[in-house]
Amino acid sequence: MPEQIFQNEFEKKTVFSDRNLIMPHHTPDELPFRDEQISDVSNVVAHALKDKRPENIFIYGKVGAGKTCVTKHVMNKLNEFASSNNVCAECCYVNCRTHNSKYRILSKIVKDFYPEENFLGFSAAFIYEKLLSHAGRGNHVIIILDEIDKVRDLDELVYGLIRGNDEIDKGSLSIIGISNNVRFKERLDPRTKSSLCQQEMVFAPYNAIELTEILKQRVEKAFKPNTVSDSAINLAAAYSAKESGDARTAIMLLLKAGELADKSEKSFVTDEEVRKARKAVEEEIIFSLVNTLPEQQKFVLYAIAKLSLENNPYKTITGRIEEGVLFSGEVYREYEKVAKHFKESAVSARWYREYISELEIYGLIVTTNSGKGIKGQTRLIKLASEPAKIKELIESEFLKQ
Repeated sequence: MPEQIFQNEFEKKTVFSDRNLIMPHHTPDELPFRDEQISDVSNVVAHALKDKRPENIFIYGKVGAGKTCVTKHVMNKLNEFASSNNVCAECCYVNCRTHNSKYRILSKIVKDFYPEENFLGFSAAFIYEKLLSHAGRGNHVIIILDEIDKVRDLDELVYGLIRGNDEIDKGSLSIIGISNNVRFKERLDPRTKSSLCQQEMVFAPYNAIELTEILKQRVEKAFKPNTVSDSAINLAAAYSAKESGDARTAIMLLLKAGELADKSEKSFVTDEEVRKARKAVEEEIIFSLVNTLPEQQKFVLYAIAKLSLENNPYKTITGRIEEGVLFSGEVYREYEKVAKHFKESAVSARWYREYISELEIYGLIVTTNSGKGIKGQTRLIKLASEPAKIKELIESEFLKQ
């Protein structure tokens, strides 16, 4: 039976020519509408090719704005050039979702440079010295920290990497930090900030015309000829442009639409498949985002979801009914209870406000200042997704205790 299933799957017709080329994490050879950003990043890291330490770079922008693709593209080109010209410059990429502590990040970096060695069980100090030893041989090491805001002991990591340059006579260590959150540096100690010497770049979201061209490029390589309608491409681009300007969402929409066409044994992707794909992709993105939140932010989001389910609709002084609207103060009190339940200390009100702002940046909640019809001045909070699903997701996947 399994052999027959696999044989049928192998022989099944598909609209894809190479499905891997429309996966969200594929880095294409060409990056439309990002020439300026590629040039800016390249100009900074090119100092390493001249035996000089490049400045640190922090790159900001919404999800799907091309931050990671541009940085990886430059990284690959620099590594290729350095290898071909016998230059001691190299880039190392670290996904801070997976490696979210100083120890894990340093271990990942030195493993890339010493693949034949096993560092399991060695102290962070030993691994750090190993990194300095590698750079000290004249290597200019550029460390790309993708989603840098996810690092738990961020200040300790950044300070150590920056000050490491004082301990080596040759070579250097530089950082390219990538984040969706423009305010993450507020977590750094003033001494660390003063040592950064960084450049900052902001990637704007793509518009509908740009997304359409990006999708056409991907479709040409990932799908068989004449299997995706122009209308389907335009619709996927329009959905993504309207909601976020997120190229990753647009690409995922066409990937899912192609999968739906295959499942229905259709030979053509139309608007219908894109519409059906939309809800599934939205949920997948939200769940993926919740999965990456730091623990304290999950507590805050959990408190919002819990109160959204328990509270009755709020009636304003003017008689207007507000569904799912919560007051910032009541959310903070509920968050304190949630943190206590899971045997964790709640953060201060100041950090709680920072978490609320970050959750809004991620598109998980919407906030407004109270206005007419509500007594006093406060911040109103509303969940942007179904509270039952968010609550269930956090309970079942991330807060098992």
